Amino acid sequence: MDLGTAPRTTARSAGRSAGVLSAIRAEVEGRQASQIREWEAIVTWAGDHVVATPEGAATITDGHLDTGVPIAGDGAPLVSEFALMELVAVLGRSPDGGRAYVGRVIECAWRLPTVYAAVVAGRLTPWRAERIADLTHALNADAAGFVDRQLVHASGVGWAQLDRLIAEAILRHDPERAEADRATAADQRYVEVGDPDTHGNTHGIVHLSGVLDAADGRDLDAAIARRARLLGDLGDASSLDVRRSIALGELARADLMLDLDGPGPGSPGSLGSPGRKAVVNVHITDTTLTGVNPVGRWEDQQVPVSSEQIREWLGSASTVIVRPVIDLADHIPIDSYEIPDRHRTHIALRDHTCRFPHCTRPATRCDLDHARPYGEGGPTCPCNEVALCRRHHRAKTHSAWSYDILMPGSYEWTSPNGFTFRVDHQGTHPLDPPDG
Repeated sequence: MDLGTAPRTTARSAGRSAGVLSAIRAEVEGRQASQIREWEAIVTWAGDHVVATPEGAATITDGHLDTGVPIAGDGAPLVSEFALMELVAVLGRSPDGGRAYVGRVIECAWRLPTVYAAVVAGRLTPWRAERIADLTHALNADAAGFVDRQLVHASGVGWAQLDRLIAEAILRHDPERAEADRATAADQRYVEVGDPDTHGNTHGIVHLSGVLDAADGRDLDAAIARRARLLGDLGDASSLDVRRSIALGELARADLMLDLDGPGPGSPGSLGSPGRKAVVNVHITDTTLTGVNPVGRWEDQQVPVSSEQIREWLGSASTVIVRPVIDLADHIPIDSYEIPDRHRTHIALRDHTCRFPHCTRPATRCDLDHARPYGEGGPTCPCNEVALCRRHHRAKTHSAWSYDILMPGSYEWTSPNGFTFRVDHQGTHPLDPPDG
């Protein structure tokens, strides 16, 4: 075979490949169905072995001293310690691993009923539910209930999104813990500049490390980037990384030249400062007017931020910009192939992530694909633009992968062997496999 060319796919090999893939899918579905039955049996077992006393309080069971042990979060039942040992042995798991596994099943069944129902219905794989249970175990009952209610379509939730949801639950329903966690995290801030001779370094280079407040870090990054760009414009041929390091040193030297005891900002002789610029997007949601603690988001990562933190950042901002809300149902075509920034913002808010099956790369880091190619008459319009990461953009352009737009934000993909998937804001949904 010529290694310089791709192998040809015959009709026979394509049919065989589709058959193999169908067999694999059947095995996966069978394995999942078996584990679902195991989960249901464990829940039945747990209901028969609840001990209504706190850990450490003894109860007599069949003439023996038994203890109820908590293996799930707040509000889940205590189960018989001795009975649990038997169950773990029957499961063929190690004592610690088996106890943790049963605890995750009980966490879902009692504290995350929406997640548990999704597992039993086959909409959510058990291993994903176990990961969710691990993250909710330490939450109080209200916070765990909030997370569960948001996971109606848990199969479409990525791990980073789930981490943010956990953080939001703590902010909304356990504000004391959230503030304590924030204070603890703030106490971990530091900046350390190493010595030039660290690790045998004899080149006059030092290592810089630190942990900063998020807004301070963004300000520092913006200042470094601006000065590094200026150095390049002035003729510095160093790489961008080198210019950034030089820029940080120049910022430090500029600060050392300031007369911090002299006139204040705006006074005659003041050097002045552009200050911090804050861009705020204000949204009205279903929780805005309910009295629930409001939660903000940190830029494109959608990281939840407490309102107290936002007030602190805005208190030191000299410029605050409030952006208008974008109508995601709007269609504003333009007469060019190049996609304008307002379209990119529109698609990022609509699609959130790459729209390829199961991909969770943020839309802000994706290409925008013309669903119907521009050269074939496809308009440059949000209705014809889809967020695809570079890898899946290439797959759509250069392989047999294809998709149809069912409606803006909802797509049906077809794989090279005819497998179809619907991708929308609720996640990825495998459709019927191809015949044969």
